[in-house]
Amino acid sequence: MTSRRADALAALLRDRVLSGELPPGTPLREEALAGEHGVSRHTVRTALAGLVAERLASAAPFAGVRVAQLDDDDVRSLQDLRRAVESEAVRLLGERWGAAWPAAVVAALDERADALARAEAGAEDEPLAVLREHAALHEALVAAAGSARLTEAAAALGAEVRLFTAHLQLHRTPAGLAEQHRAYLRDVRERGPAAVREHLAASEKALLSR
Repeated sequence: MTSRRADALAALLRDRVLSGELPPGTPLREEALAGEHGVSRHTVRTALAGLVAERLASAAPFAGVRVAQLDDDDVRSLQDLRRAVESEAVRLLGERWGAAWPAAVVAALDERADALARAEAGAEDEPLAVLREHAALHEALVAAAGSARLTEAAAALGAEVRLFTAHLQLHRTPAGLAEQHRAYLRDVRERGPAAVREHLAASEKALLSR
């Protein structure tokens, strides 16, 4: 029961962080959260540990837990890791199939782009869906390579990628995000890892220039 409650609380806090309701640097105090949500402090600690593991929050001795702040070094480090994982996945796909990826792979990625487009269309009602579907598209591209370790690495970055995108949206509305990613999926088939590097460099530059 405690585990389910901790998971539910972590999901709620995750959404509040990604929506901006809990801004970067906000203290996440055990006692206050336990009282607000009617759970034990142990449940709160477990939920917060999950957020720290996802890098949505940070913990420091004697300072407690706070909502993560993405500084420039964090952005560069995240994008470096994303480049390494996604570029290698695309390299493996190109090595295996050239530019003619299997129809099933292309269809699965097109469906992820369609899901992102639907999320964009309904963004006013459910803004977090855009963050979720954007991360899911990139994870699906990595998963298409068929490497369990790369897939695991990409999935582990999911929450932090959503936080990155949320920060980016504060400074720039990415109009036509789904269409940009349809073009990206075509580009990686034609140009391989170079397309990955260019795509991720563009979003990194946009956030660092804020």
